[in-house]
Amino acid sequence: MALSRHKRNRFHEIVTLFFSRSEKVRPRLNGTLIMLGNLFLPEIREMIADRKFGELRAFLEDWEPVDVADLISDLPEGDRVIVFRLLPNTESAEVFEYLDIDNQQHLLRAMAHEEAVAVLNEMSADDRTALLEELPSNVVTQLLRLLTPEERIIAQTLLNYPEDSVGRLMTPDFLAIRNDWTIEEALLHIRKHAENTEMLNVLYVIDEKGHLLDEIRINELLIRPLDTKIAEVADSNLISLCVTDPQHEAVEAFKRYDRPMLPVTNGAGILVGIVTVDDVLDVAEEEATREIQKIGGMEALDEPYLSVSVPGMLAKRGPWLVILFLGEMLTTSAMAYFEDDLRKAAVLTLFLPLIISSGGNSGSQATTLIIRAMAVSEVRLRDWWRVIGRELTVGLFLGMILGALGALKITIWTMVSIRAGRALPFGEHWGLIALTVALTLVGVATWGTVSGSMLPFILRRCGLDPATSSAPFVATLVDVTGLIIYFTIAGLILTGTLL
Repeated sequence: MALSRHKRNRFHEIVTLFFSRSEKVRPRLNGTLIMLGNLFLPEIREMIADRKFGELRAFLEDWEPVDVADLISDLPEGDRVIVFRLLPNTESAEVFEYLDIDNQQHLLRAMAHEEAVAVLNEMSADDRTALLEELPSNVVTQLLRLLTPEERIIAQTLLNYPEDSVGRLMTPDFLAIRNDWTIEEALLHIRKHAENTEMLNVLYVIDEKGHLLDEIRINELLIRPLDTKIAEVADSNLISLCVTDPQHEAVEAFKRYDRPMLPVTNGAGILVGIVTVDDVLDVAEEEATREIQKIGGMEALDEPYLSVSVPGMLAKRGPWLVILFLGEMLTTSAMAYFEDDLRKAAVLTLFLPLIISSGGNSGSQATTLIIRAMAVSEVRLRDWWRVIGRELTVGLFLGMILGALGALKITIWTMVSIRAGRALPFGEHWGLIALTVALTLVGVATWGTVSGSMLPFILRRCGLDPATSSAPFVATLVDVTGLIIYFTIAGLILTGTLL
């Protein structure tokens, strides 16, 4: 069907602006194409239903690959393959790389043999590795057979590196030049092989055996005489990764050195690939997601939320919830231990939620701050004594603030009752109760911040992930100890009066 006049005009307006080459226009269009798929989704689906594939192909021909990938993800499963098959061969592999793993797998199952062969062979090596490592081994074996001999060797080499290592992230598509070449020879080499590299702004200098010696920005070659030797341009200022390095070390290296890509060497120092910043950003996002999920008191999902089955979700969340539940049973045991005190001074039960929540909240704040500080290397194991000093001071002041508010509430409520001629809500010993609550809040807030900040250090020292000291776990710990602090202080202050 034809687009309505309003939508057609709106489409031309958006496309004219977005695809303008003026750098003054493009920054103002942040998110414009994000809405294109949603804006025209009904029309696109009707084009598919009416089999107007020529119109749809022309409609999508100016779209960026990432936006076509977003559109495909928003379509029903049956329509995704249709749209993908309408793409030019030169664009389909790039669009495929932008799809998530689930959509990639669905399209592969729906593709004809020739289509799958073309896409897999055209994909960049690192993106193809990310796809293959998520698939069952028997499926990987079948897909590897679809690759050309050269691409199969590359894919198998990358898959043979340890899981979560830099080797799984890298791509062998890079340009290297010899240190004994002249700039003229290097430029001729670049012209001949530029199409086979992922990024061209940085070149790597190697010797005759392939050992990495240096890196040179291409602009340094363009401003020097053609007969200059590469060795004269190199400055030996080199940062590199090893194929067996953990991926999180690559994230740290990119943050520290602010590079668009870094070279990767094997154990012998031979250049074997490069890692680009877009792949590292994906790793950083995955790490942050895992940490946030663990802080929530569960195992990391390691998959998109909607891709996890109900049994899988139960397996990730159930065990930790049971552990936390068993921990909270200690709170019940603590209350049973002080049952006589509660029977004598039932008024103390009024402040139990206040005490428990204040301790848990202060502990959760502290553990969340320290876990994140550890994750971004702001805090290390050797800094524990500085942290405990800061948190002890902060906890005391926070406790004093909460204690003052708690005592103020009891005082105001009592004064209002006296003025109104009503019975005292906390009895004749309300002043002692106010003092008990105030001192308890100082104690639980201080204990909460100290224990919440130290638990990540203890776990890290034991070789465990600090994120497992989740906020709910710390809250459970502080709940139990908070009750002990509360009734201990109450026993000291109220003995001879209420107790």
